[in-house]
Amino acid sequence: GILDALHAFEGAVIEVHISNIHKREDFRHHSYVSLRADGIVVGCGTHGYELGLRQAAHLLSK
Repeated sequence: GILDALHAFEGAVIEVHISNIHKREDFRHHSYVSLRADGIVVGCGTHGYELGLRQAAHLLSK
């Protein structure tokens, strides 16, 4: 599944949610991607994609 593929991936994994999932329905509060994610960006709108890319680049530059 997706989580297995993410565990096999050696790069940085940043999970991005446009909206604040914690203000939404309960079923949206759990994410399997989060179990592998190196960082999570939540509720920043589409700007979250830029933030996620910047964080991934930062992690990969270490």
